[in-house]
Amino acid sequence: MAKAALKTPESDLYGTDLYLWTEQQSALLRAGRWSEIDELNVAEEIESLGGSQKSEIRSRLAVLILHLLKWEFQPEKRKYGWRTTIVEQRIRIDGLLDTSPSLRSWPDHVLQSAYRLAALGASSETRLPEKTFPETCPYAVKQILDLAFYPGPPEEDLV
Repeated sequence: MAKAALKTPESDLYGTDLYLWTEQQSALLRAGRWSEIDELNVAEEIESLGGSQKSEIRSRLAVLILHLLKWEFQPEKRKYGWRTTIVEQRIRIDGLLDTSPSLRSWPDHVLQSAYRLAALGASSETRLPEKTFPETCPYAVKQILDLAFYPGPPEEDLV
């Protein structure tokens, strides 16, 4: 019978307690007990890590763009919290890209999908009509990630 079809205690644990399974698998790897490793599920989990990083970058990019849109289109309502969110998302995205430099081009690939989410969110949060916001993202990824970039009129006193 092929290994993929075998039901092992490791694969049972994978389905019932993922944390305990990861602890067990890492201990087996460190001990070099290769024959006991749940290979298929370990491979699947490693593969999903990359997908998680991509998803996190896209999500953080959408939050960042949403706040840039609010910053630009409602300058009279700017708040310190918006600035904090903008800076935090930039730093976190930068950290993810530092950890996985091969994903440096990922923000460019997902810019439009992140922007669509951001524009919907901005419309909802600002109560401005969706048509207020451009159809495509008005900012380049380089601007979005630039710590000094804030769109719209210069900053007034923040609340």
